Amino acid sequence: MGPDRSRPLAVRVTAGRMMAHEQHSVLEPGTHDDEEHPQPATAPERSPRPLRRWLLPLLVVVLLAQMAAAMVTSAVQQTPTIDEPVYVGTAADYLHEHRVRLNPEHPPLGKLVVAVGVAVAAPHVDTSYKGDQGQFGRHLLYESGNDPWRLMFWARLPMIVLTLLFGLVVFAFARELAGAAAGLAALALYAFSPDVIAHGSLATLDVPAAGFVLTSAWLLWRARRRPRLYVPSAGVALGAGLATKMSVLPAVPVLLALAAWSVWRAGVENRRKRAALSAVVMAVTAVAVVWVSYLVVDPRLRWTPEQPVPAVGGLKGLLVRLLPLPASYRDGMRIQFGLENYPWQGFLFGHLYTGSRWYYLPAALLVKTPLGMLALWVAGAAVLMAVRRLRPAAPYVLVPAGVLLAAAMTGSRDFGTRYAVFVPMFLAVAAGCVLAARWRWAPPVTGALLVFVAVSSLLTYPYYLPYSNEAFGGPAKTHLRLHDSNVDWGQDLGRLADRLHRRYRGERVWLVYKGSGVPSYYGIEASDPRRVPPRQVRGLLVVSDSAAAKARGRLAALIRSSRPVDDVGHSITIYRR
Repeated sequence: MGPDRSRPLAVRVTAGRMMAHEQHSVLEPGTHDDEEHPQPATAPERSPRPLRRWLLPLLVVVLLAQMAAAMVTSAVQQTPTIDEPVYVGTAADYLHEHRVRLNPEHPPLGKLVVAVGVAVAAPHVDTSYKGDQGQFGRHLLYESGNDPWRLMFWARLPMIVLTLLFGLVVFAFARELAGAAAGLAALALYAFSPDVIAHGSLATLDVPAAGFVLTSAWLLWRARRRPRLYVPSAGVALGAGLATKMSVLPAVPVLLALAAWSVWRAGVENRRKRAALSAVVMAVTAVAVVWVSYLVVDPRLRWTPEQPVPAVGGLKGLLVRLLPLPASYRDGMRIQFGLENYPWQGFLFGHLYTGSRWYYLPAALLVKTPLGMLALWVAGAAVLMAVRRLRPAAPYVLVPAGVLLAAAMTGSRDFGTRYAVFVPMFLAVAAGCVLAARWRWAPPVTGALLVFVAVSSLLTYPYYLPYSNEAFGGPAKTHLRLHDSNVDWGQDLGRLADRLHRRYRGERVWLVYKGSGVPSYYGIEASDPRRVPPRQVRGLLVVSDSAAAKARGRLAALIRSSRPVDDVGHSITIYRR
């Protein structure tokens, strides 16, 4: 039939337009009308220039390469920190004895990552040695014919690689939320974070545990579009975190709730039932990963505690008994609860105290975070909650970090910001989102703050552990406000040996060292000044800053009557008497 000529021209035109609209609306998703009906040729679109196409990956590589250089330098120059010999010794025991015996208070996965490097180093392991986990680690490093420099470097290298991979997660998460520029800004904050660099270069468990939680949150954000793929993947990442450190446990209910919410938002059929099912799938997957990590160490799951396991009652005891996890994991939780009851000493802003302070971690983060980073964290969190299109991401970025921080603040061990290293990871993602706000000043101000962060971080190279920001005097002043892994974790024994050899050769040395290293191995011949009358202490008095922070009695009197003449790595002070 031809067109109805009896209708007015305006009606015919309107009807024609409606028919064209209906034809366009039935096209398959992703199919454009001009693909079905080519339009007249116009000026061809220019393909992106090769330089612009490669600029983004190039900048990512540059940022990660800078971070890798900083971490490798730290790994090469630093002697074992207090905790590392335990983890390295346990990893070696896994490789040679295939048993869960040492360090049951932490699950095996992080130490299995360390074991990859230990296997490459191939140290001699004295399996007949019967000391505790700390003694076993020192025996492996210093008394078994191994080179501790080489062994520690290889033990730390897998953690460095893992830390760099988590940087890609930070970049991808922020890029998906707010674009490529936001991804680069987030990655820059991560790559220049002194805390992440410091602890990412060590054979310890804090960075991998936090990184796995971040990865799980990112995968759950992606599950809003493809739940069948990403919910189980998020469960694997959560399980990896649980199999690395028990401090991840408070994040479990948050991430399970986010799994259900992501499936609900995906708009699938029977979404109420599938949302509940997704949380179950994620929980089962996470538990399976924990079991697999123990089975990799010992397929027979043998477990005989070699240290006292405290009895835990009440709700905590009920929680431990109900967890569907290996017996060694549950006993490790009991040991952790027992450690929480120990009267640990803390040091904050020059004040030594017994017990804990709920505000310790926020105060320590205020000292040890670059000022520009703090500003971007606050702005990023505000943007996530204020900008409508970003608001759905706030529960995935801010809530896990907030819950983990709140849980860590209730702990009894005020030892360092390593217990909150997840904060610079999650908030780097939030900070990148500042660029999504339509404020004219956002790009230049963000760029200036990023440069400020980079300069502050580069100036502390290679002494990342004792970093503090400019408002608190920089790394040289950190020991006046904080102690332990914030400043002095025993990492500078090798540097001390070099300093004494170059500047103070032949002088009498009195040493109070806080760490797991063996001074005599590095050629340091020294005596303990606390074991002789004060009048006999003449020459050089060398004191770890953590020991000086907690000094009382004779040691405090010796320090007061001595003159500081040098410092090593901002963690050890040399006095002259």
